[in-house]
Amino acid sequence: MADEQLKAKAHAYVEQVWEDIVKDIETLVAIRSVEDMEHAEPGKPYGPAPFEALQAALDIAERMGLDAHNCEGRIGYADIPGASPKQIAIIGHTDIVPEGSGWNFDPFRLTRKDGYLIGRGVLDDKGPTVLALYAAQFFAKQAEESKTLNPYTIRVIIGNNEETEMRDVEWYIENFEQPEFLFTPDANFPLICGEKGGYSATVSSGKISDVIVEFDGGTVGNAVAGEAYAIVRAQADQLAATDRITVEDAGDGLAKLTAKGIAAHASIPEGSINAIGLLVDYLLENNLCSDEERRFLEFEKLLFASTDGSTLGIQSADQRLGALTCIGGTIRTKDGVFEQTIDSRYPESISGSQITTIVGYLAQGHGATLACDLDMVPSYQSPDSAPIQTLVDTYNEYTGRNGKAYCIGGGTYARHFKCAGAFGPNDPEDPMPSWVGAEHSADEGFSEEQFKRALEIYIVSLARLMRLEF
Repeated sequence: MADEQLKAKAHAYVEQVWEDIVKDIETLVAIRSVEDMEHAEPGKPYGPAPFEALQAALDIAERMGLDAHNCEGRIGYADIPGASPKQIAIIGHTDIVPEGSGWNFDPFRLTRKDGYLIGRGVLDDKGPTVLALYAAQFFAKQAEESKTLNPYTIRVIIGNNEETEMRDVEWYIENFEQPEFLFTPDANFPLICGEKGGYSATVSSGKISDVIVEFDGGTVGNAVAGEAYAIVRAQADQLAATDRITVEDAGDGLAKLTAKGIAAHASIPEGSINAIGLLVDYLLENNLCSDEERRFLEFEKLLFASTDGSTLGIQSADQRLGALTCIGGTIRTKDGVFEQTIDSRYPESISGSQITTIVGYLAQGHGATLACDLDMVPSYQSPDSAPIQTLVDTYNEYTGRNGKAYCIGGGTYARHFKCAGAFGPNDPEDPMPSWVGAEHSADEGFSEEQFKRALEIYIVSLARLMRLEF
């Protein structure tokens, strides 16, 4: 099929199925599919709600006529068999981060407003996962009409644990043959070909809660905390509020301090304000801590004083992947112990073990201990490879731009596969209005027109990938 004819068919198909797509996104958004290990069980390894969302997506795939499989609740896939068993794959995910605060819309009810869809998971990654299924359906219909199999098998992999530890895809790779090429619609255009290492750790204080009764902030470890609070032994009327910290009487000689910051994804902390850091500074400046608590808060101050790791002694950068980032994600109080999570995205010029050694030694000097929770090494694919260039060229044709593949600090499924990239649907060249939130943010949403364009790009890209020799 000539490319212009292919593009015309793709456009007509997208317009024809668009309302069905919106309904399917609505179905998935209604499920609060946050990891819930407390209620995990065999067949539902990440909790009942993530399982429900995974099965709902597979039900959509089956309704379309795709060959759908639920793999013990860990992950799922849906196939369009081809002339060759070799696979070209797309991978999305149906799990989400918690909704957090600050929403103007119901996070679990899809809202359509002025050409935008709003709801938790619309952009990350329930909406794009639905697009992937419809892209596969396009090729199923083509094969049915022509009575000819597509050159390769198309597989849509549906992940269910992307937002936390990616145990789903690790299990998948251990149990299934890898596709010849894969992309994930869980990022930005034009295409991401490299990802920094992903490092997370928990720093625990000694057993202290003399003045600070409770310290709690952040929603997830991989985001800058937008809100935090501390309950301290103090008279509220003796403490002054600030432009970002409120003070209220909590009774029994206690005061509650609540900080409002500016949240951001851990991989792009520029411009954010960490609410936990705001409270750390306030507690230190107002001497609202015991001597032991002060030791830990002084470590915290070093953590929040920079987002490039410089105040922790881990600043690093290289030419391919850029500079290291490091943020504090969440703080919790458990049995009188403060537990602070750290998230770092690091280039090839430093290792996760070096971060553990350097930051662990620093924490020890402040009476705290560090435990590494996750260390994913950096990944990189040549931007000159044929499949990656195919995708970038298709994006450029649709937009009239001259985009290039690039590297990021975020972590996607692509890093786990032998030949893969992260490919849209978000486009930094087409920013959202201020009332539409980004992924992991309140009022998360995306443009219907950009979704439509992305689906056309995915269909045409898949058709062109079918012409390559793998």
